[in-house]
Amino acid sequence: QVQLMEAGGGLVQPGGSLRLSCAASGIVFRLYGMGWYRQAPGKQRELVATINSGGSTSYTDSVKGRFTISRDNAKSTVYLQMNSLKPEDTAVYYCNAFFSSRAYWGQGTQVTVSS
Repeated sequence: QVQLMEAGGGLVQPGGSLRLSCAASGIVFRLYGMGWYRQAPGKQRELVATINSGGSTSYTDSVKGRFTISRDNAKSTVYLQMNSLKPEDTAVYYCNAFFSSRAYWGQGTQVTVSS
């Protein structure tokens, strides 16, 4: 059974930081590309960042220079370090694992940026 367990969301003031984590089980983690998506109320889910099995990363333009995705294959965990948070970063953040035609999702963690 594949499980992706996100953690680290919460309420933070503008300009603050959070680190999300996603622990995977039931997959050969090192083979999978990993991604973070987010969905704000009334909006479509959007891709935030990805990291492939080789460690190459990509980011959506709105988070470049502020967010960093990383992975620890020994812990089967992917992270999203979020700095200089803005109110428009408020969303439910989802972890995604992908390999060939397979894709799995976590349950999501709420991030709220507000003063």
